[in-house]
Amino acid sequence: MQQTILAIAGKPGLYKLISRGKNNLIVEALDATHRRQPAFGTDRITSLADIAMFTETEDVPLMDVLDSLKTLEQGKKSSIDYKKASGDELREYFAKVLPTFDRDRVHGSDIKKLIQWYNILVENGITDFKEEMKPTEGDNVADRQE
Repeated sequence: MQQTILAIAGKPGLYKLISRGKNNLIVEALDATHRRQPAFGTDRITSLADIAMFTETEDVPLMDVLDSLKTLEQGKKSSIDYKKASGDELREYFAKVLPTFDRDRVHGSDIKKLIQWYNILVENGITDFKEEMKPTEGDNVADRQE
């Protein structure tokens, strides 16, 4: 899931990777339309697995933040209306999700986008944010640091 859910700069919402073409990707909107469209190399396409949130110590992968949000909301859509909430309300809410977030580098718009993405994922039944790492042949589980 982490590698197949994409954000495309300049386009709202999230997209699911359907297929790879010669010079593009075919993506499907994770909204009511489920419209398929090409995404080209000139589009800034980012997998959710490649995104992290700033904290006071080290960056936290987006999947960990989404999992914390899921725990806070008990698997349901967000209880805060991110469209109407003030910046202070968003920061107060986000402090419950990620208490050590960097208040200087994480902006209100970042929190809004995170909540919007979380709601989109929940609406589409995508809630397994922390997929289990399956050991591969020759992979010593004891060597992995978690």
